[in-house]
Amino acid sequence: MHIGIPKETKLREGRVAIIPTDAARLLAAGHTVSIETGAGVSSGFSDSEYSTIGVQIAANAAQLYAQATLIVKVKEPISGDLALLRSDHLLFSYLHLAAEPALTQHLCNIGLTAIAFETVTAADGSLPLLAPMSAIAGRVAVQVGAHALHQSQGGRGILLGGLNGTEPGHVVILGAGVAGHHAAQMAIGLGAHVTLLDKRADRLSAIAQQLSVQTVLADEQQIAMLVQQADLLIGAVLIPGARAPIVVSEAMVKTMRSGSVIADISVDQGGCIATTRPTTYADPLYTMHGVQHFTVTNMPGAVPRTAAQALSAAITPYVLRLANNNWQQAADLKAGVNVQAGKIVHPALLSLAV
Repeated sequence: MHIGIPKETKLREGRVAIIPTDAARLLAAGHTVSIETGAGVSSGFSDSEYSTIGVQIAANAAQLYAQATLIVKVKEPISGDLALLRSDHLLFSYLHLAAEPALTQHLCNIGLTAIAFETVTAADGSLPLLAPMSAIAGRVAVQVGAHALHQSQGGRGILLGGLNGTEPGHVVILGAGVAGHHAAQMAIGLGAHVTLLDKRADRLSAIAQQLSVQTVLADEQQIAMLVQQADLLIGAVLIPGARAPIVVSEAMVKTMRSGSVIADISVDQGGCIATTRPTTYADPLYTMHGVQHFTVTNMPGAVPRTAAQALSAAITPYVLRLANNNWQQAADLKAGVNVQAGKIVHPALLSLAV
């Protein structure tokens, strides 16, 4: 099969889906691989690193899409990409369609089959292709949140970890999945006081055995109380494939102290905080009700070298399976199919069908 790796077009998205060492694995399996010129540069991989191992360099996106059958990219297609996609393309990328009904309809109109990284589901119910980016997003959210708390950035003037004789900042994390777990690790590493909320007692128990963290079973009353106490509030709530539920109301946000910070990792799926709206790294922060909001829809894009290495390692075995055309009966990949031959098939998205 001819596998195409386009250059990402989302604003300030520097990741590349497949790095050279993994492209070599695809070539060794007998597939043809093309990459759009410059696609790997922001992740630290030059065209020559690809061409020397036998990857074809496409001069532009139009050439890349025209040649390839399996399109492997990082983020959801936007206008330029959509104009080049065809009904015979198999698209493999992050899609987050629950928050993008217009994109969903556009993919259906094209008539292609689209498999979302974030809904590929292992036998144990885990999301192996979402996990590495969730881990990075959790860590980035704390790093950016810690900086946004600086007074020069409009924050409360808090050093998140504090010092002897001072109070550390309080980080409240909603959701004890991969993103929440890694956010907690990063915040604890900085010396913050961390409270982690989730509806699943088993998740909280497992994390409490590993980390020095306060755990709380989530309900509306507990969330409202802890939101009010938070210096940094991190949203990490996920329902696979579906729009994130709103668990923090605008009224709750209004109770937060001026200069506090919200980082909503769930923004890709619509956000779990009522005051969340999507931003980009060109203008990542905004203030509402005196609270700084960090709600970039591609948080791992800030660290494209690390993120590309982690993502490529995770997806390459699945790319190999898709390229061999024997994936249709595989439960994990079938769970990843969002749109098939122009029809919405993922259960979480059926409400978007027209």
